[in-house]
Amino acid sequence: MLWLTLAPLTATERTTLAPNILWESILQHLSLTFVSAAIVLVVAIPLGILLTRRGFRALGAPILAIANIGQAAPAIGLVVLLAIFVTSGYWASIFALVLYAALPVVRNTMIGLRGVDERLVEAGRGMGMSAISVLITVELPLAVPVMLAGIRTALVLLVGTAALAGFVNGGGLGLLITTGVNLYLYSVLVSGALLIALLALSIDWLGRVVEQLARPKGL
Repeated sequence: MLWLTLAPLTATERTTLAPNILWESILQHLSLTFVSAAIVLVVAIPLGILLTRRGFRALGAPILAIANIGQAAPAIGLVVLLAIFVTSGYWASIFALVLYAALPVVRNTMIGLRGVDERLVEAGRGMGMSAISVLITVELPLAVPVMLAGIRTALVLLVGTAALAGFVNGGGLGLLITTGVNLYLYSVLVSGALLIALLALSIDWLGRVVEQLARPKGL
């Protein structure tokens, strides 16, 4: 903000980088990030848990392969492709972001649960606990550190990839980048890129804090 106040910007650049426009773009970017993150958590964590249960473990490899395709595909391609079928640029971007970020959460949920010592699980069952009770009181608490690492990775991916929403009129800070590219306003382009990088670093730091606070004592 200090740079915007002192920099020798043109009238067009000052209009594009006005504080109210920047604030609105930041809120849109955060909305894209956290709405898609919420959908990812609701879908990916239960799916990761299900794929570690007896009777569903054989499905783990095929589903991870599908998730790998979603992440390996170019993100801009997913956004534009979905924009053809979804009229709202915002929701097309949300769907693309969910497909792009689901893999780290599913994979880390599975890795965390598979890494729990089987002797602890058997001990819980030997005490008369049901499978659900063992999952909630033994397996999930021990898997939390690995699961949170996957969630933090997904959030950082979402912040960066949400910039592509600007290409389909989905809002967010990506609009600053597309505007800067189309109109050769390099100050606008750099401002958008720096703000996205700062948001990603901030969310990564907050994720690390939450990861430390949520880690069960003794781990």
